[in-house]
Amino acid sequence: MDIELDPPHGITGFSLGIPAAQVIDAATRLGEVTIQDEGSADMFRYMKVLAVHPQFEIVFHLEDGKTLTSAEVWTPRPGPEKITVRFGDRDVFRTPARQLLDALAAEGRTVLRETDYAYVPRLSLGFTRTAGHEVPLDEDGEPLYFQAVMVGPTDYYDYKLAGS
Repeated sequence: MDIELDPPHGITGFSLGIPAAQVIDAATRLGEVTIQDEGSADMFRYMKVLAVHPQFEIVFHLEDGKTLTSAEVWTPRPGPEKITVRFGDRDVFRTPARQLLDALAAEGRTVLRETDYAYVPRLSLGFTRTAGHEVPLDEDGEPLYFQAVMVGPTDYYDYKLAGS
């Protein structure tokens, strides 16, 4: 299974802006679904749909309580199915994190790096290296590979540019 990241439009099978019912229906085809704060648009407790596949998880964020506003894909786990999460020709979770960011920067993209997080404003991608389990570490002491990636709409991470 390939999951293609297509910022700022969404991910394979999930276009940003689709209605909640469509998100839930499509997510059930991926695995077990949990809905949190259904219909809520509260800043701190907005609607989320979690799809748990035996080898990966995707959190669908519906910040307005009605439509898909971003999708967060977590690193695939080993198992019988080959699961690849791609941005263009790059495997997001099998390319070392720093190498992936360097390649994006070499393309002329603005890459903002923090200890555990990285953001690509104007492209609307956000990455985390934070892991809740043991993973291979890079020479900087952080996980070698990204653990999750978020695809948001146009300008989703542009607020980060003000602080850079």
